Amino acid sequence: MADTEYVSIWMRPERPARGPKPTYSRAQITEAAIRIADAEGLEAATMRRIAAEIGAGAMSLYRYVPSRDDLVELVADRLQGEIDVEGMPSGDWRVDLTRYAEQTRAMWLRHPWIGTVQRSLPGFGPNQLRVIEAVMGALDPHVSIDENLTLMAILSGYVESAARNEVSAAEEARRSGLSEAEWMARSSPRVRQLLESGEYPIFSKIVLDARQPHLNHHEQFRNGLERVLDSIAAALGPAG
Repeated sequence: MADTEYVSIWMRPERPARGPKPTYSRAQITEAAIRIADAEGLEAATMRRIAAEIGAGAMSLYRYVPSRDDLVELVADRLQGEIDVEGMPSGDWRVDLTRYAEQTRAMWLRHPWIGTVQRSLPGFGPNQLRVIEAVMGALDPHVSIDENLTLMAILSGYVESAARNEVSAAEEARRSGLSEAEWMARSSPRVRQLLESGEYPIFSKIVLDARQPHLNHHEQFRNGLERVLDSIAAALGPAG
């Protein structure tokens, strides 16, 4: 059963209407959590660690951020604030969506632990709402709101998947100590065996003919992004 007493963190005043000014702020707590997460991962950003980071008592922070879920909500929205959507919608939907995709990828690469705070259910924080208004506003003149939601899900799904794969590759390289080139060199005997077997014609095409695996990560990202935007353009039709 849903918690009928739940109140969104965004509906709770940060400071009481009366009384002394609070010593700390949600923004301070959120920034401290992000600094810790950037260094050690989000799980390390406990209230105790955050309190030590800003010089507060751990229990006192619960007056500002009542629960772990609230902290994650604040962090997730703060990261959305790094996506620069100033001046959007500009009137050129393709330029706007390209910019949004690039900004989102860059944010993932700065904070590779973001995958642990991605949520299916929206929190409706101010930065998230700002991004929704700006990015979906780019397609709003061209399609119904339902079609807009579908197209944005396709775009966001691609961006998140590509960024997640890039983050995972970087983490694997860090863990193994091997660069991608070194990993490929180590795998070459197995690849040669598969090619010589003649049993895997599609795999052989990937190895021998495909250009994409030889592109850098950003080029691969843009290549896929252009295909996604082409699909959106087809959905918009001539009016788009």
